[in-house]
Amino acid sequence: MTDPQPPDVWAPLRATTQARIGLGRAGDSLPTRRVLEFQAAHAAARDAVHEPLDVDGLLKRLRDLNVKGIDEPLRVPSRAASRGEYLRRPDLGRTPADLSALPKVNADIAFVLADGLSPRALTDHAAGMVAALVAEFDGRYRIAPPVIATQARVALGDHIGQALGAATVLVLIGERPGLSVADSLGVYLTHRPRAGLTDADRNCISNIHPPDGLGYPAAASVAAALVAGARRLGRSGVALKDTTRAAIDAGRSASAPGETGRNTAAPRPSARPAAGIPLAPHGD
Repeated sequence: MTDPQPPDVWAPLRATTQARIGLGRAGDSLPTRRVLEFQAAHAAARDAVHEPLDVDGLLKRLRDLNVKGIDEPLRVPSRAASRGEYLRRPDLGRTPADLSALPKVNADIAFVLADGLSPRALTDHAAGMVAALVAEFDGRYRIAPPVIATQARVALGDHIGQALGAATVLVLIGERPGLSVADSLGVYLTHRPRAGLTDADRNCISNIHPPDGLGYPAAASVAAALVAGARRLGRSGVALKDTTRAAIDAGRSASAPGETGRNTAAPRPSARPAAGIPLAPHGD
């Protein structure tokens, strides 16, 4: 007669998150199922890093958006000649191989779609994110032709934004895959982009991968608030804070007299300065 299996008290909580929690035990190790799940997640993360970007597929998705005010996408490779060199030499991924194809358009906003450490994230989410951003901007800004950057790190966007003459550049980049998520997209904002800037000059919105992560409209709302704030302040980075959550909390408090100090807003991810993070999602 076998011992009855105890109830899995972690099951309800595990169903609400992609985090690896309540894995259980089999003697002094993990259950075989959990070990196999870990190995599969690790393999998926490695595959996501090495998977090449389907540039033609991404171009088709962008064209299919048929968004007014968005011109034909352009392409810029970094100085990293291969995926292996890109992973070994992050510095080469931060600088362009050639910018001569970029026109000086002097736009308000430039979108750089960078493969980063998860090209799959760009394939899955870039078109939807661009559509949400354009809808959120609602015609307030002149938008440069989007640029697809390959073997790219975040700082490559500064070179591209400067070459386009853009006031603000938004780099949509595939974030470093983890054991829970291999297709997370990040948006890095730099106002007055130029070569030589550091993470302290950028703001980051990360963990964009609906339906489990931050959704496109919510991320676009934060990005629009940061763009407006950067234009008022004249800079981005550590001096620029995301105030969208504070506005939500203030609105809730105003509509509920007598509940001062009570946080009734649903939690949501928010933007943060890109500086001071030891393991930045883009891997720089």
